[in-house]
Amino acid sequence: MRRILRDLKIMLLTNLWIVPVVAALVGALFYFVAPPPPMHARMATGAVGGGYHAFGERLRDELALQGFSLELVESAGSADNLGKLGRGDVELAMVQSGQELTLSDEARSTLNGLGVMYREPLWLFLGDTVKFERLSDLIKLRLAIGSANSGTQAVTAALFAANRIEPPQYPQRWQQMGGSKAADALIAGELDAAFFVGPAENALIQRLAAEPKVRLVSLRRTEAYLARLPYLSQLQVGEGMLDMQHNTPDRDIVTLGPVATLVAGEEFHPSLTPLILEAAKTVLKNGSLLDPAGSYPAKPPLSLNTLNEAEYYYDKGLPILQRYLPFRIASLADRYIILAIPLLVLLFPLFKAIGPIYQWRIRARIYRWYKHLREIDQQLYKGKLPSDLDAEILRLERLEDELARIEVPLSYSSELYQLHMHLRYMIERLHALQQRTTAKQLVG
Repeated sequence: MRRILRDLKIMLLTNLWIVPVVAALVGALFYFVAPPPPMHARMATGAVGGGYHAFGERLRDELALQGFSLELVESAGSADNLGKLGRGDVELAMVQSGQELTLSDEARSTLNGLGVMYREPLWLFLGDTVKFERLSDLIKLRLAIGSANSGTQAVTAALFAANRIEPPQYPQRWQQMGGSKAADALIAGELDAAFFVGPAENALIQRLAAEPKVRLVSLRRTEAYLARLPYLSQLQVGEGMLDMQHNTPDRDIVTLGPVATLVAGEEFHPSLTPLILEAAKTVLKNGSLLDPAGSYPAKPPLSLNTLNEAEYYYDKGLPILQRYLPFRIASLADRYIILAIPLLVLLFPLFKAIGPIYQWRIRARIYRWYKHLREIDQQLYKGKLPSDLDAEILRLERLEDELARIEVPLSYSSELYQLHMHLRYMIERLHALQQRTTAKQLVG
């Protein structure tokens, strides 16, 4: 082992030239590789207690297990969330489908849909004595159409517009009111009807479902609405689905609803896409009262651009490395592998040349001494004597001592010993020449 380590040391010392070369290539690798994605993002949700905020909390907790920090930013709803995305205040936002259509083409082109998270049914609750057949019947009722700029108001406005009922035609008895305020007014009899948008599990929807003073009604002509409003979907709500104890609804009903979409802005790092979607998949894996398990996340609406990373996720799942490694490690490895391939292409011929260069450098350490021996030999062959034999002999003897300190691998020892023999031969030859020269001088 000691011999192996010694030979390895010699090899490294004779190939120190490769160190700056490899360092330069590795430096180029780190210089040109893209920086790792940030492990922090801001997400606009909605008001505390709402469906968007509740989903954001579950997503935040799941991402924290991967070391990712998701900061939730409260907002007034989808319209506000789109504004925050456009200004760069957040990287992610929950947006009700159809809201993106209110933006200009230029503004919408800067957004990317990551996926549909869940469906958001539109619920129409009425007082238990109020008669209702179709939306036009609501004209004569005290109706809550949702808070100003809310998703609820956006959906109801679209439905009324399909019936050619525009905002200037809204009766004064209609109120821009939503959430718990509208629910309280409906239960108190201050309203005849109220629209709400949210998951079936939403605390507010569950509260109204258990309230005997109100009832949930079905929407008619849903196919006609879907033809005009393709960002909506039709939902079947079975009898007792919301509350079996109070049998809400008291019969099978049909309603409409948008979908809750996770949207990314220009500041969002695309490499975070599989991490976010996989966390959302875990959060939504059990489904809901209306969404079967494993249904979401799903591909985003066609009205939004889709990142290539999202397309890959929906088609093939997680990238290969992220299936087996933590996200941070997999992300780094994925980036360096891309540039490591051309680096290896460059290093392969370089390492292939190490062997011949190593041999040349080892032999150069031995053969460089032959130059002087050859010069002396040529002088003797031509009958020319070195000017100072004593100095020359002393020089060669010092060289002999220096050779004893030279380290070479065992496989090259024979060449070193040959040099020793030739050097000793030349020293003895010069000694003999010196003796003859001295003898001639004495005789003369």
